[in-house]
Amino acid sequence: MSGNVLYDAPGPKTRRLERIGSIVFAVILLGLLAWMIKGMADRGIFDDRWAVLTDPPKGQSAEDVWKSLVVTGLGATLKAAVVAAPLALVLAFVLAILRTSGIRVVRGAATAVIEVLRGLPVLLMMLFALLAFGLSSFQAVVIGLTLYNAAIVAEILRAGLAALPKGQAEAGTAIGLTRGQTLRLVQLPQVIRLMLPSLISQFVVLLKDSSLGFIVGYPELLNAMKTNYNFFGSDSRLPLFLVVAVVYLTVNIALSRLAVYIEKRLSSRGQKPVATGLATPDLGKTTV
Repeated sequence: MSGNVLYDAPGPKTRRLERIGSIVFAVILLGLLAWMIKGMADRGIFDDRWAVLTDPPKGQSAEDVWKSLVVTGLGATLKAAVVAAPLALVLAFVLAILRTSGIRVVRGAATAVIEVLRGLPVLLMMLFALLAFGLSSFQAVVIGLTLYNAAIVAEILRAGLAALPKGQAEAGTAIGLTRGQTLRLVQLPQVIRLMLPSLISQFVVLLKDSSLGFIVGYPELLNAMKTNYNFFGSDSRLPLFLVVAVVYLTVNIALSRLAVYIEKRLSSRGQKPVATGLATPDLGKTTV
């Protein structure tokens, strides 16, 4: 008997039509790809402009170009992201806890702060920090990324807390835990595991938003590409653009795969970290 009564296995005719459709789609896709490559070749995309990556002109070496992009540019991007991400997470925890406070004034103030930070563009925060307070470009980038992403992550955490059964907070109170201890020991560990994909996705957004730093003069990856483009001329535009795109894709895909790995590791532990951390000592003394 079929394992799924709502779906019948395709017959020979259907499978044949599916194969034909797949072949036709593949041929069309390859045709479009060949047409695009021919069009780029006619425009001189594959001429010597790619030498900027292997044998650049104007007395520069390939090592200089790659170092400016990967070491200086990417290094500055990662530096801003690595500093801003934990700051945003800590601030988000504070805002999320205040956002769920039982005191109406505190809850309202936290909600107002979150809504304001969510509503302001990241670039505006960077420019405000740079121009109003006279901070360095690095500090401006970190502050902009921290404030905006803290508001977003706070809402993610709040949604995770709201998704947990209300009985957990009551159980924590019943065994003598304060509200803060219940949040720290029972609820937040579950929320982090539950909302981990959303958190990692937001940190990927944080990393990409660091590219706005080139507007405030921060020497991140996009700024490094612009500097090389201005130096080598318009012919270097496409190679440099593709290199930067590949670098961003590589880093973001690596972060996404890391999130999947961490999620699997946490899922393999089941509910043990939360349940045993509280209940095992008392249950171990119980006799039947």
